[in-house]
Amino acid sequence: MNFWKDSMPERYNGFGPLLVAASIAVAGLLFFIFLRDPADPTRDFGTMFDGQRSLNDVSVQVSFGPRPPGSEAHAQMIDWMVATLTAIGGWELEVQRAEYNGTEVSNVIAKRGQGPPWIVLGAHYDTRFIADQDPDQAKRLQPVLGANDGASGVAVLMELGRVLPRDLDKEIWLVFFDAEDNGRVPGWEWIMGSRAFVQGLEVYPDAAVIVDMVGDADLNVYQEVSSDAQLTEEIWGIAGQLGYSDILIPEHKYTIIDDHTPFLEAGIPAVDIIDFDYPFWHTSEDTLDKISSESLQIVGNTLLAWLETK
Repeated sequence: MNFWKDSMPERYNGFGPLLVAASIAVAGLLFFIFLRDPADPTRDFGTMFDGQRSLNDVSVQVSFGPRPPGSEAHAQMIDWMVATLTAIGGWELEVQRAEYNGTEVSNVIAKRGQGPPWIVLGAHYDTRFIADQDPDQAKRLQPVLGANDGASGVAVLMELGRVLPRDLDKEIWLVFFDAEDNGRVPGWEWIMGSRAFVQGLEVYPDAAVIVDMVGDADLNVYQEVSSDAQLTEEIWGIAGQLGYSDILIPEHKYTIIDDHTPFLEAGIPAVDIIDFDYPFWHTSEDTLDKISSESLQIVGNTLLAWLETK
């Protein structure tokens, strides 16, 4: 089934033998550089989420430097995600080149399984052009490294890409959204990649779960107010059963514009898993030392357990 409007998609695996050969070469090179033991994606990892492996993925991302749209590091991110998921195997890959309000965005999409249900798991991979929340005014024009705000959500999805069964009895899309994080920057808006993604759909998924800023060592994930009530209850209920109710706290606190918003506006049930109490948000201090493998483990375990119920 074609889920896309004809003008929207660019198939990563549809460019012919030359691109296939180039993709394999890139995958092999990046695999050698970034994914050596202990993060070898060709091993059979079963269904156990590994928070340390996920933290390794955060480390790889921040090694590229800040990753705002149009930067060399942003392009490296796309190559790394495609190469990693190619090396893992079992995922149908696509880079969706789309335009939103005159700006080109590049969403990386990995698909596996057959539904129903059809569930989108999403995270943004771009980082902010400017650290405009930095307490040091001299640093407010510096780009944000985005260890938590960007890299942590991507790292959770990448690890899920390793451990989700190949013979899924549901359809899962891992979607890495572009251009989420630059609202209030002249010429940019928030959540441009996810808006382009939803606008490009002809058929809607059954649910969307967004993972954003979940690596904080002092993780406190409250329920986001605008998120779908049933999905919120399901996921936080699973977290409670796993003993995480002090981390995924079953109380509402914030209403946030995030990559779940376009799904909600289209009538698609969606939930935002986000720790918006992160004190280093949009500052120069959003760095690797703030990220905890235990926090990534908790979120990954919760999502895996929830997916088993669907």
